[in-house]
Amino acid sequence: MGLLRLCFARTQTWLQAGRYVSALVSDLPSRNGWSVAEHAGDRTPDRSQRLLSRASWDEAVAMSQVRKYVAAGLDEAARRSRRRRMTVGALDETGQEKQGRATAGVKRQYMGCAGRVANGINTVHLSYVREKTGHALIGARQWIPAEDIADPVKSLVTGLPLDLRFRTKGQLAIDVLQDACADGLSFDFACGDEVYGSCTELREFLEDRGQAYVLRVASSFTLTLAAGTKMTCADAVTRLLKGKQGWEVRSAGKGSKGERWYAWAWIGTSSPRHSLLVRRHLKTGELAFHYCFVPEGQLTSKARLIRAAGLRWPVEESFELGKGCFGLDQCQARLYTAILRHLVLVMAALAVCAVTAAQLRGRTGTQAPPPAGPADRPPADPGLVPLSVREVKRLLAAALTPAAQPGHAARWLHWRRRHQARSRWFHQRARLARNYALVN
Repeated sequence: MGLLRLCFARTQTWLQAGRYVSALVSDLPSRNGWSVAEHAGDRTPDRSQRLLSRASWDEAVAMSQVRKYVAAGLDEAARRSRRRRMTVGALDETGQEKQGRATAGVKRQYMGCAGRVANGINTVHLSYVREKTGHALIGARQWIPAEDIADPVKSLVTGLPLDLRFRTKGQLAIDVLQDACADGLSFDFACGDEVYGSCTELREFLEDRGQAYVLRVASSFTLTLAAGTKMTCADAVTRLLKGKQGWEVRSAGKGSKGERWYAWAWIGTSSPRHSLLVRRHLKTGELAFHYCFVPEGQLTSKARLIRAAGLRWPVEESFELGKGCFGLDQCQARLYTAILRHLVLVMAALAVCAVTAAQLRGRTGTQAPPPAGPADRPPADPGLVPLSVREVKRLLAAALTPAAQPGHAARWLHWRRRHQARSRWFHQRARLARNYALVN
């Protein structure tokens, strides 16, 4: 939070942001404006709502500070291992279900978090992934539908910036990567799913900057092979990879259930810098296609590309941790700026825990081996258990939980009852107005 001090115009606002982050790290069952304010010791949610909506502070600069903090912390933890750890910028989007139509960017669309078509908002994220070290979210851009930007009334109600233009998810990924490059961050590879692999503008942007990438593409993606032959990815596998020839079983890295073994094939194209990496599931035979680019002067090998392709999944774990432990999808704000500010503060909380766990992992992995048999005595010094992001979060929550003030619970009980009575009065008034309009 000390790094974010220059982003705030007033000290009181900065202190309120620190209390907001402390509430996000805590073990609250839900992290909305009411629960955050109650945890922070405020009488009402007014201060938390003002922090997100009307307070004077620069969320773009705050996100830049979070980016630099994550990169510096994970790089320092990786250097202690004295081994070359790959760095990947993983692109992906996540959503939050919303009710009504008054939230910025809300639209009925397919929501991956719900697994169905639902009403909600979507945000493109960039995750900084350090191989076998750690990962955290370092960038975010909310996707806004074109019809909302074109509607002046909707733009005014939801607080959209006057200079905001419609951007596809691929173009939003370019904006996030540009911010990361402006802060001096560099990646060995940029990775993403089919949404980003199908964006020609994103691929050209990465190639112009000399940035290697491994991007998922659809089976209908067209390749240019030797002698100018063009065919889709599916046709290339059918014609060039017959039987077991050309396939190699390799691990894509450790997942939650152990090593992830797949069969891999590598197909060259007419360009020496481009290739197609094909992944096949060992049981179902399902195929996944990765379009790869490695600039001149960098090492090009199948093993290196497989490592990069396997490092895209930590962004999903970042989403899981962000939603389950830090309230990434529990934002009750409706304005465009308020939603972005909530995301920045969630990213700051996640960054603190991720960097702390990465830096302490090497020091705490000293647990003694278990006894070989039931007759063996336990070790004199059992050692320390290696830390994870969830364990660091519990330690920080215990250290940052403020002491309850006398009468605090009673004040909040009175506030809840008064707010619920007011809400019931407004709902009854709206129902009577609708009935009156139907009768007339």
